[in-house]
Amino acid sequence: MLNRRTLLAAASAVVTAPAFAAPPTAAKPAAGTDSFAAFVAGVKADARRLGIRQATLDRAFAGVKVNQKVIELDRRQPEFTMTWDQYRSRIVSDARIARGRELYAQHRALLARVTERFRVPAGPIMGIWGLESNYGQSSGGYNVIEALATLAWEGRRAAFFRSELMDALKILDSGDVPHEKMIGSYAGAMGQPQFMPDSFLKFAVDFSGTGKRDIWGDVGDVFGSVANYLAKSGWSDRLPWGVPARLPGGFDPAMAGRDNRKRIEDWARLGVQPVRAALPADAMAAVIQPGGPGGEAFLACHPNFLAIRRYNPSDFYCLSVGLIGDRVTA
Repeated sequence: MLNRRTLLAAASAVVTAPAFAAPPTAAKPAAGTDSFAAFVAGVKADARRLGIRQATLDRAFAGVKVNQKVIELDRRQPEFTMTWDQYRSRIVSDARIARGRELYAQHRALLARVTERFRVPAGPIMGIWGLESNYGQSSGGYNVIEALATLAWEGRRAAFFRSELMDALKILDSGDVPHEKMIGSYAGAMGQPQFMPDSFLKFAVDFSGTGKRDIWGDVGDVFGSVANYLAKSGWSDRLPWGVPARLPGGFDPAMAGRDNRKRIEDWARLGVQPVRAALPADAMAAVIQPGGPGGEAFLACHPNFLAIRRYNPSDFYCLSVGLIGDRVTA
């Protein structure tokens, strides 16, 4: 959904992964309060031109200041060096699966209604929910307006974060969430599915029929919004996300990779077989070997694997979503 942000959130939801951080680039000093005040004044002026009410702006920016912790976290994003085996053991953990099964049993009827409406099964919804916020337990504690304003003012990715800040103000102005409930990650990813404001405006839905799109506290809206995201990203209800695969001896690793798509029947002629599942002969899939040659292999079904990858552009993430979802809903 947003470059590496979701991968970092997924890795930190249960455990802090070993990482190596690059030296931080110099940031604007905390003393630049005049500069920040001028920046906020400009944001407010632009927001008024977009029709956002003054009362919304007054509430949104009340007490907002430069958050040095947000800048520090943004500057010190670690470069993960985990192997697939390390990532899988930490992310697709027994504890996460056990918690997911409890919640799946609790919300099974609700998920069935979501599936009926959006034609997206419960598995990937549960997988994304589990990875993004540990099933709603770790959705962040930052004031989204303050975090986005800080990052837009700080300047490293100013245009991106200013656009997201404007979208966050639109959300507040719409009344979907009160200011005090708009909390999220240091990068502005919001609620249980960790939607950036732009994604909220595009994909969040009021599945529960309350008149508000509440991805912070309403699990119906959380499930419906994730399902809508995947549906609008091309999810096909005739296919799974993918399946474990058995490769023939001497399989050429150059044939692996998500961009090398073939029909299932063509893979079969090459000796590649799905494990414990039957796939339509004309379905398109790619062989993924996340740990490299000789390790686990998967047939990643298109377009569904790519729909998950639009949520987060990491093969590790996509495979983990699928594996968690399969085990939780089995």
